[in-house]
Amino acid sequence: MADTSWIAIGRDAEGFRAFAVEGSEVKTEARAETEDQAYARLGFTAQSIRWIGEGTPDVTPCAVLPPAGRTLPVVTQEQPADVLGAWPRLWVAGFLAGHENWDGVLCIETGDASHWVHVGANEIISFASFLSLRLATFLGGGYTADPAAMADSQSRPERLASHLRQAEIAGNPAAITGHLIGAELAAARVYWLGQQVGVIAPQGEASIYARVLAAQGVPVVSATPDDMVQVGLAAMARALRLVAVDPD
Repeated sequence: MADTSWIAIGRDAEGFRAFAVEGSEVKTEARAETEDQAYARLGFTAQSIRWIGEGTPDVTPCAVLPPAGRTLPVVTQEQPADVLGAWPRLWVAGFLAGHENWDGVLCIETGDASHWVHVGANEIISFASFLSLRLATFLGGGYTADPAAMADSQSRPERLASHLRQAEIAGNPAAITGHLIGAELAAARVYWLGQQVGVIAPQGEASIYARVLAAQGVPVVSATPDDMVQVGLAAMARALRLVAVDPD
C-alpha cells in the first residue's frame, strides 16, 4: 500500500466511506460494508486517521468544524431536540469554504430527510429537520411537487391530513408530495423567508428543494454532496492543521 498524509473514514447510510487525502487533496475514495474493508480498499495507509461521526456530539451553537481532535462528531440540538449527521456537517464546511462570510441558511437533503441549517460566522447556529420525503414515499408520492397542492398546504398547513387524503383518493402522487413540501415550507418559513439559501442535494439545482424555493422567489445556490465532501475534507485539513495554512 502507498502512504498518504491522512485518511478520513466513517459510516454512512450505505455502510462505510473512506478517503485517502494528501494534504488537502483527495487521492481516492472507497466504500464497503465494514470499516476494515473500506480501509483496505483505499490502497493507502496513513499515520493520521480522522473518524467521521465518532466522538462526543457538539451542541448548537457550535463551530462548523472543530479546531482540534481526531473526530468530526454529529451536531445535536436541545430545543427542539434534533441531530445533524457528521457527513452533512462536512458538506456545510465545504459549502462555506466556497462562499466566504456566508450568513444564511442551507437546506440539506439526506436521503429521505431534509435539514434547514442556519449558519453564520462559521457556526451552526440552529437547524430544523423534516421527514417530508420519507412520508411522500410511504404515501405513494413522487419527487415532483404539484404547485397548486404545495401552495394550498403552505397557506393552510393545519389541513395537511385532509389534503393528503384527497390527493390519495385522486391518485395524484405529485399532489401528495406537493402538500407535504408545502407544509414543510410553512413550518420552515423562519429559515428561508428573506434569507439567502444554499441547497445541498444529490440532484443539485434539479432537486425538489431548489425548484420549490426558486418558485417562491428565493435566491438559491445549489451544490451536491459529492462536490461538497471533497471541499469539506480540504477545509477540515486546514482547520485541523493537517496541511500548511497560509499566514493570512
